[in-house]
Amino acid sequence: LLSWGCVCSGFTERTREILSDHCRLCPFGCAAGLPSFGFLFDIDGVLVRGRTPIPAARAAFRKLVNPQGQFLVPVVFVTNAGDCLRQKKAEQLSHLLGISQDQVMMSHSPLRMFKRYHEKCVLVSGQGPLLDIAQDLGFCQPITIDTLREKRPLLDAVDHDRRPNVLVTVVLFGEPVRWETSLQLIIDVLLTSGYPGNPYGQESYPHLPVLACNMDLMWVAEAQSPRFGHGTFMVCLENIYKKITGKDLKYEALMGKPSRLTYQYAEHLIRAQALQRSWEQPIQTLYAVGDNVMTDVYGANLYNRYLQESSRSHPRARLPAKAAAGTAPALLAQHHQPAAARCSSVLVCTGVYDPHSEVALPSRDSIAQNVFHGHRDFSFDPALVEPDHIVPDVDAAVDLVFQLENFAPH
Repeated sequence: LLSWGCVCSGFTERTREILSDHCRLCPFGCAAGLPSFGFLFDIDGVLVRGRTPIPAARAAFRKLVNPQGQFLVPVVFVTNAGDCLRQKKAEQLSHLLGISQDQVMMSHSPLRMFKRYHEKCVLVSGQGPLLDIAQDLGFCQPITIDTLREKRPLLDAVDHDRRPNVLVTVVLFGEPVRWETSLQLIIDVLLTSGYPGNPYGQESYPHLPVLACNMDLMWVAEAQSPRFGHGTFMVCLENIYKKITGKDLKYEALMGKPSRLTYQYAEHLIRAQALQRSWEQPIQTLYAVGDNVMTDVYGANLYNRYLQESSRSHPRARLPAKAAAGTAPALLAQHHQPAAARCSSVLVCTGVYDPHSEVALPSRDSIAQNVFHGHRDFSFDPALVEPDHIVPDVDAAVDLVFQLENFAPH
């Protein structure tokens, strides 16, 4: 069989049962080779630094696929980036491994679930092909900051035929190029209830809904030191709003790691992959591999806490495989209890996390000396920033998980 490759798909059911005891990693789904776990890989700082692949990533990927290039376990690439379509991100990773866009989860991917805003006129902020991204997610009437700045169509208050619909939602995809312009116009929209050409007045509160993706205060690229992320832009926006109004900026939803919404959506993608490969064994454990303590580790641990609390309060009935075939919104709406039993955090040392830094890893004992880099709306629990495992790189992470799961790739 080794010389032919695995051909059990052509055997009878009884023969496959017999061979399953010896064919542990059969790509066709032999019982003994069915994975009961999945990977959630961060990208920047774990697989690449900027556009440069991290050497360990190639070695890790060789262990994750069979000779036909099929993944041996469910894998989702979860990034807080939001400046491109997920297909583009998949293409950017093609130098490491051929992956499909269905395996890539951008920070804005959960916006597909917010159908109640898809038909409304929304202001979008960030970088990249914003209109393409918004329309791909389902938004029918997106307006960019540049469009608002250049044409200012809402100033035409007389000719109603030329006026677009009133802006009713603000979507923050990521940090913009010109922060001052975006900050000014977003504040204008919020303080005029969607009519930025009008003077500030008695604005309604709560203000228009704000949906924000990617809360990373900093991120790592080719530079030696981390760079400002979208979380820093959000800090500016929140403080400007509060300085002017005396009230807190409120978010309709926060997504991107460490948001629970992101991990729920990622788990849906993991189950969808298992269904596509006809892996009927339930996915028990998610291994979230990342380089950022305040997003990757915090988010994985937060989701694990949610899984444990959900299991105690509502004993979990395993979802049937066919449930994963539905759309993510329907799936999450109909099944509030997740299918996974646990989410384990694995921290690598190739990105934001520096094991040689004096305050590399916040701990219970050093909480008073450390600064919380997470978002304002997430309280700092020191237990949530302690990773379950620390490894040098993503290759070591794959080795560790295979060992923990007693899963031999060869």
